[in-house]
This record gives sequence, C-alpha cells and structure tokens, in this order.
Amino acid sequence: MTQSKDTIKKSYKQLSSEERGQIQSLYEDHYSIRAIAKRLARDPSTISREIKRGTVTQMSSYGVYTQRYFADSGQIQYEQRRLNCHRKSLLEHNPEFFNQLTTALKAKFRVHSVDSFVGAYKRHHPAEYCPATPTVYRYIDRGLLAVANIDLPQQVKRHQKHRTGRVRQNKKILGTSIEQRPVAANDRSEFGHWEGDLVKGKRTSDQPALLTLTERMTRYEVVIRIPNYQAETCKAAVQQFVNKLDAEVVKSLTFDNGAEFSALSEVTGTNLYFAHPYTPSERGSNEQLNGLLREFIPKGQSIISFSDDHIKQATAALNQRPRKLFGYKSANEFMAEQLLA
Repeated sequence: MTQSKDTIKKSYKQLSSEERGQIQSLYEDHYSIRAIAKRLARDPSTISREIKRGTVTQMSSYGVYTQRYFADSGQIQYEQRRLNCHRKSLLEHNPEFFNQLTTALKAKFRVHSVDSFVGAYKRHHPAEYCPATPTVYRYIDRGLLAVANIDLPQQVKRHQKHRTGRVRQNKKILGTSIEQRPVAANDRSEFGHWEGDLVKGKRTSDQPALLTLTERMTRYEVVIRIPNYQAETCKAAVQQFVNKLDAEVVKSLTFDNGAEFSALSEVTGTNLYFAHPYTPSERGSNEQLNGLLREFIPKGQSIISFSDDHIKQATAALNQRPRKLFGYKSANEFMAEQLLA
C-alpha cells in the first residue's frame, strides 16, 4: 500500500554548527541555495533562512560595503532567538511562579532550594503550570531567569571512603551504646528521639559554639548558643533542654564520642546513647542539617560574629523548608502534627 505525500509526517531537526560551517564554505564557493540544500539533504527554504540570518555587512579597507554569510553569526542569531523564545514562553506560562522563585532563592535567610520551592508550589497550586525541578535548573544554567548559580547553595560532592574492614579501637564509648537504642528510635517510627552535635566557629574550647539537636522523625532542628564547648557547659545546655520539654517529647538523645560530650551520661530525665566512634552516619539527620546550617554560619567564622537573631532566623529557615521526604511538608508542620497527636 502506498502512502500519499501529504500524510507522511516530516520531522524537522535544527541546523548544527557543523552544517552551518558547510553552508559557509559552499556559499563562498558560489554554490546556489538549491545546490547547498541538496548537498546537506535540507529543504532550500531552510538554507535560505539560514543565510539571511547569518549574513553581516562588512566594510573593506577601501570603504566598500559587502555582505557575507558567517557560520558563527548564524549560530549566535539562532541561539539568541531561541533564548528570547524561552523567555517569552516562561512569562506566558506562569510569571508569578518565576517571580516568587526568584525572590525565594535570593532571600538572605533562604528557606527554599529549587526542588523544595517547586514541590511546595505544586502542593499549594495543583491546578497551575509548574515546571519540573530539572527544567528550572536548565533555565538557570541558560541565563533565562534573574537567578544565577551563585544564588544557589553550593553543591558539595561527597565521596565515600573505601572501608578496609579495620575498626579503630583507640576510643571507647562514653556511655550506653547506640546498639542499645530502641528499634522505634532507629527506624524513626516513634516521635521524640533526638540526635545532637556541635557546630563550631573557631576550634578552641573556650570559644562559643552552637549545640544542634535534631528530632529524628520530623527532622525538626533546635539550635542553642553555648559560651564554650567544654564538657560541663555542654552537659548544662543539654540538661536545660531536657528540663524544658515533656518526657514524651524527649525520649532519647544520641551524641558522638567527642570529649565535649564526656559528661552527658550525668544528664537526667531522658535516655542518652552514644554512637560508635568515628561513625557520623549514625547521626545522619543531624549531620545533614548541620551542613545546611553552614550556609548561614560559614566554617572558620567565630560564632561571636553572629547575633542571636541571626541564629534564630537561620534555624527558622531550615525548619520552614519543605521536604520531598514528607511530600513537601516542612519540619515545622510535621512537628506540629506530632505534638497534637
């Protein structure tokens, strides 16, 4: 059975930079548009439009103006028109989304990542057009938005170290081992189990530090400024935290085996557990949030440099951030649900 010419679906592919180079070479050799089209297996109208697009006017040293097609000029014109087309397309689809995204990502105390903003927007505006996260990143990379990669948090690649099977035995656990922690705490099925650490500015024990505590189920973060990170200071801060909250809210706390936590086994009113030495992954949620906190409190800067209000706003930004893990609810929302349960 034959198929009529009208029903055959033609697919169009944009000219490549290599093809533009061939057009320039053939056109300079005085090939006609039809001859060039035949050589490149292209429609003559495509070649004609391309030559018009990439032709520039030049003046010779004798003051004579001539017109000449350049492959580079054609490529630049094509890319610029495509860029303008994308910009127009964005504004037509949902300008409010992109305006809000730009404002959110440039905020001093940035609540959102690109993904959290996209997810939250879809959650609150299900009927509206919203591009996918990878699409937004492509728009940013191409310069289509008033946001640059410098406005985004630095993406640090973490390379896992190859384990040799050798376990370092030169440090013992300070108290009850994490191996004794209840299953409900390990699998995050029960609310009220926390893990903690310190965020330090200058690495001397008489300098201020931040005691960070993360609830394992909700990833809710509490940050407490302490005047130094000596063992007794850390113990007093943790004890005060436990005393302020109901036993159902603080069922357990897990810390690492740093010298600053050597007095924590004396804390009363909750259960204290200690991770295995040199195993920060056993407090993974707290480690991750400490990394996010560094966006607002960079390494190497003394905690003295940051006001209480700055620390409060940085903590609030983390707790307000919608999380993909929770269907783009924030830790604040998840924590509120647990406290009301």
